[in-house]
Amino acid sequence: MIRRLNMKAGNAMPKWMTRVMMVLSCVVLAACVTTKTGGFEEKKDPHKALEFSVQAARNYIQERNWEAAKRHLKNALAIDDNNADVHEALAEVFWNTGELEQADIHFRKAVALNGKDARTRNNFAAFLYQQKHYAEAETQLEKVAEDLLYDRRADAFVNLGRVRIKLKKYAAAKDVLERARLMEPGDVVSLSELAEVNYQLGDYPAAQRYYDQYRKRINGQTPASLWLGIRLADKFGDHDSQASYALALKNLYPQSEEYLAYKSAYSDGGAKR
Repeated sequence: MIRRLNMKAGNAMPKWMTRVMMVLSCVVLAACVTTKTGGFEEKKDPHKALEFSVQAARNYIQERNWEAAKRHLKNALAIDDNNADVHEALAEVFWNTGELEQADIHFRKAVALNGKDARTRNNFAAFLYQQKHYAEAETQLEKVAEDLLYDRRADAFVNLGRVRIKLKKYAAAKDVLERARLMEPGDVVSLSELAEVNYQLGDYPAAQRYYDQYRKRINGQTPASLWLGIRLADKFGDHDSQASYALALKNLYPQSEEYLAYKSAYSDGGAKR
């Protein structure tokens, strides 16, 4: 799965602080919109009202309170229905509530309104990846990776590599994954993906090296890494490791796609069909 980026920069706030912020947002929002001085209503400040509505919605999204987030975003839309942040937040809500058609509409609107926001494009690509629209996800991620000053550019290259693996563009995937490794040498995801892509390219020694590095840095393997370990062990005739990985895949992830692939490719005894 592609890495999604938090809608709000920085570390997540504790729940008690999030609730305080939401209360304060509502208080300030009310003050911005309806304050009076000397019997006369002051000029409303729609910009501040919009800002606080979006922030309150984002706080509710962090708490997975979708209905409360929708209420604030409805208010924000009434103020400015051409604000990219509002549409991105709505896309996140609809994505998480399973209303995928609406999520797609609002992601596209957000990108159309602010195509320079790399985070929005990255999250739209994550949505497209989940829907298996890999070619379109690749297009979005290519634009993200073009932003030389984007602070999560290494993640963008990893995500782009994953999409290209799905598209079977293995050489192109290897190129961007190696760039990600140069930017963040300690990233374990790029190691696992480089192991996979080198396996697909037929460079089994390189695949094994990356796989060994990956295993040294993790506590438990994923279904994908176990499945790769099975195939690499098979290539090198390491039947003990092959059987060990196969047993772990069966016991830990019996309903995974990778276990189904293993059963399709190998007999119960581990022999290739």
